[in-house]
Amino acid sequence: MASSSIEWTEKTWNPITGCSKISQGCKFCYAEVMAHRLQAMGQPRYANGFRVTLQDDTLSLPLQWHSPERVFVNSMSDLYHEQVPLEYIQRIFSVMQQAHWHQFQILTKRAERLAEISSELSWESNIQQGVSVEREDYLWRVDLLRQTGAAIKFLSLEPLLGPLPHLDLSGIQWVIIGGESGHKARPLRVEWVHEIIKQCREQGVMVFVKQMGSAWAKEHGYRDKGGDWSVWEKDLCIREYPYLPFAHNRRGEKLYRIIPRQCDTGRAYRDERCKNSASWCYRGEAVCNECMQTMSDMSSGNADAFATALHF
Repeated sequence: MASSSIEWTEKTWNPITGCSKISQGCKFCYAEVMAHRLQAMGQPRYANGFRVTLQDDTLSLPLQWHSPERVFVNSMSDLYHEQVPLEYIQRIFSVMQQAHWHQFQILTKRAERLAEISSELSWESNIQQGVSVEREDYLWRVDLLRQTGAAIKFLSLEPLLGPLPHLDLSGIQWVIIGGESGHKARPLRVEWVHEIIKQCREQGVMVFVKQMGSAWAKEHGYRDKGGDWSVWEKDLCIREYPYLPFAHNRRGEKLYRIIPRQCDTGRAYRDERCKNSASWCYRGEAVCNECMQTMSDMSSGNADAFATALHF
């Protein structure tokens, strides 16, 4: 498991590496580029390049992390790839069940297999399932996601390659929006993002705007992937998470998740200016004073009411 620069997660865990392309969103896959780079550097886990490889010696890693984290499962693969045996997927789910203090985030483009085997998986409340939707002709993946037993279902609209004016977000708790990165990145239009945010607001769904993409950045004179929201239009600066009132740490103590929507200054949770960048707060620990100006100390004994009040 490694710390991640992906804005909407905190750690990555790759019990599988390697994948294969199945749709337009895969065309310039960052994981494939990275895998071949690591192979050239002699990294033993990528001796097979980007061929699907089970890394079963990494299965127990989440159990070794004592502090609760958001963990992106298989950032370098797809858990539901046809070459991954069901038994191995079930073993991964078993580890996620055991490591109940983490929130696990799974993302797939293989919604058919996900729906097919969902009833054979043990869906605990700390396992979040998402599907990628890059264009309107892949919205059928959302319908299949709704058939799963995941408590938190989310969409990753990245790389966003076209408008999505008819999003049905029933049963969906979270939407991530992002433009494509890389020197061959296809362009994102800002009006697509505005339209998606509007639909999320109308349907009561949390939204996380990750990045505008490399094409947008180049057009505006920047060299990054368009992830610096200090240069965006202010109404695009939204980074929300699905509401999770609490979890328990390894000792069984209740931990309260602090998730503001967005403060008046345009900064939101996990901004670099926040004094408390951790995702969890236990009892009297300080909450970011800059983004949570009106929040009182949780040690007052009103922690349950406090957590409930955060459900916007």
